[in-house]
Amino acid sequence: MNKTLKKSAALFSSVLMLSSLTLSSLTPIALAEENQGPQIEAAVTREGDPIEGGEFRYALVGDPFSGILNPMYWSGQPDGELVSFFTESLYGYDENFLIDDSGFAKIEFHDDEKAVTITIPEDVKWPDGEPVTIDDVIAPYEIVGHPDYTGIRYGKGYVDVKGMEAYKNGEADSIEGLERINDYTLKVHYDNYNNSIRQAGGAIASAIQPAHIVKDIDVETFEDSDFVRKNPMGLGPFKVESIVPGESVSFVPNENYWRGDVNVDKLTVEVVNQTSVVQEMKAGNYDVASLPADQYETFKDAENFDTVGILSNAYNYVGFKLGTFDEESGEVKPDESKVTWNKALRQAMAHAIDIDAIGEQFYQGLRSRATSLIIPLFGELHKPQDGNVYDIDLANQILDEAGFKDTNNDGFREDPNGEPFTLKLAAMSGSEVAEPETQYYMEAWKAIGINVELVDGRLLEFNAFYDRLKEDDPAIDVYLAASGVGGDPNPYTFFGRKGLMNYSRWATEENDKLLEDISSNDAFEEDFRIKAYGDWQDYMNEEMPVIPTLYRYELTAVNKRVSNWDTQIGSDLNWTQIALLEDQPVK
Repeated sequence: MNKTLKKSAALFSSVLMLSSLTLSSLTPIALAEENQGPQIEAAVTREGDPIEGGEFRYALVGDPFSGILNPMYWSGQPDGELVSFFTESLYGYDENFLIDDSGFAKIEFHDDEKAVTITIPEDVKWPDGEPVTIDDVIAPYEIVGHPDYTGIRYGKGYVDVKGMEAYKNGEADSIEGLERINDYTLKVHYDNYNNSIRQAGGAIASAIQPAHIVKDIDVETFEDSDFVRKNPMGLGPFKVESIVPGESVSFVPNENYWRGDVNVDKLTVEVVNQTSVVQEMKAGNYDVASLPADQYETFKDAENFDTVGILSNAYNYVGFKLGTFDEESGEVKPDESKVTWNKALRQAMAHAIDIDAIGEQFYQGLRSRATSLIIPLFGELHKPQDGNVYDIDLANQILDEAGFKDTNNDGFREDPNGEPFTLKLAAMSGSEVAEPETQYYMEAWKAIGINVELVDGRLLEFNAFYDRLKEDDPAIDVYLAASGVGGDPNPYTFFGRKGLMNYSRWATEENDKLLEDISSNDAFEEDFRIKAYGDWQDYMNEEMPVIPTLYRYELTAVNKRVSNWDTQIGSDLNWTQIALLEDQPVK
């Protein structure tokens, strides 16, 4: 994705995506923290005269997309990437993910009032010619906060708005904290006005929707409406021309794009399998594609495209299913009867895997051991931990002391009650290393006497994997996944008691308290905030409801006919600046 696309996608915590808070995101990959990988620049600009128009061909790498094409509803990266072409965030942000004036709306903070003022420009139109007004900013609050809302966005940006809980519970017909000043200005009042307020993707909702369309769509069926599945629309540089479900989307320029004219006549986005994308790029079939780090050796010397990249604000992890989500209460419901609830088992499984070797052998050093659930790009808030350092002797010791012993000499340990157990592992297919990497995890756990088998005896397709994960399929005990953290380091969405993306369904009173400290008014003070984040990371390192495994680097192939493609966090480059220098991709 180019930077404008990344800005939109980064604000919505999805299954997998971007980041920043140190200068390393603006430098070549080799200079990023904890990595000695190859030297890769973050942007490419070429000299030459741009052609007029042309078709830009973009490879959407991965499995078929599910087609939930709306910023309030998408949850998988493929859908989010498509949404980014026709939708932009309400506001802009800098290289530190701090909200600035580079986006569509201007944000004014009123700390003493626990409020913000959102002002949008006048005389801007939607692609269908209807004027953009502040009602379009209000619409997402009313949809995401609605009792019948079916998506996963009800979290940061919505729950803290004054009166939102009453609206969500059906006790109020409107949201008290939304003060409509005029057609272009909204003042949002908060019950909880915390230090995430200035972070992109934090406490200020970033979606904007055409109220003249969405007001007539029933919230309960919104996710399956034509507006989401067939005729999506946003304020971005393109508008959707046609969709082949799961396979491709054709876009044409949005003539009313608020930033100006787009330089290409058409954008074609097609799904390309990860195993074949390198050959597709070498053949000159596409202009831009994300590249799999596990195939770096096959494209590092490519002649017709350059590789750009940055440290991503995402991490891979091993998750443990520790409960379910209670729809009625809107909270996770931990299940302490599960064998995985025993933290000694989780700690031992963390020490049994050689994560450094995984990064080197499977990803040529372009992934490195994740030392915390708060990524390094969040600067001083990141506190490195050692709970996942490879130490098989320590792993065995932890299990022995916790009472996990092989009582029947079958090579596998029984639980502390002497009962045999087998953990069912869910992992995704898609990449060339998916199967061998998954097998490595299983063998590593077998080496310490933990019996692990694949769910259904095979790897799962991306959409099926996350559907079953979100539905708390009882067949899943352990899973291999990845998560993007957006622009706000606050981990509540992923680990809070009401966090919809708390897929492990883990919660404790101590975790509640630590997360409250992170979101408290005291955390506006830097030293308190750093300590609060550090204390939470210490606790997670001890409890290990998920095992952080790898930090990742986003690699993008850019054909040599493309100029001004930029992956730097905070960059304002957009489709009014991206240019094609030749009629066809260089082969």
